[in-house]
Amino acid sequence: MPGSSSTGSVYATSAQMISRFGEDELISLTDRDGAAGSIVASVLDVALNDATALINGYLAGRYTLPLAKPPAMLERLCCDIARYGLYDNGASEQVSKRFDDAVRFLEKVAAGKITLGITTQGESPVSNDLPIIESDGAVFNRRHSKGFL
Repeated sequence: MPGSSSTGSVYATSAQMISRFGEDELISLTDRDGAAGSIVASVLDVALNDATALINGYLAGRYTLPLAKPPAMLERLCCDIARYGLYDNGASEQVSKRFDDAVRFLEKVAAGKITLGITTQGESPVSNDLPIIESDGAVFNRRHSKGFL
């Protein structure tokens, strides 16, 4: 099934890749022999599945996969990783930096230095430690001001 992986769906779609990087760039990266003249969906799907598998490799030690509601940040990371993978050996400095940043982030998640903001079961946590604001009432009011207000 397109857009799926062995542990659930991918973290980003072809449409999200197009939105982030443009159709022209993705045509040049996926239509390797120039015969199709358009984005080759099978090539893009492989890149997205590979990126998802890499992300899941880092998350597996901390989170139950597949994530019930993946945080939006995983979409960006998946797109950056997939884009880098499509470049083979010719990635620009910017593309390489975005890939390196994504991997560094995932390494920190795997090490427990940062979290995705979800529980280990992949759901948004419910906080019982919310602030409560109480007031003793108005300090200045007409009833107690004795004519000054």
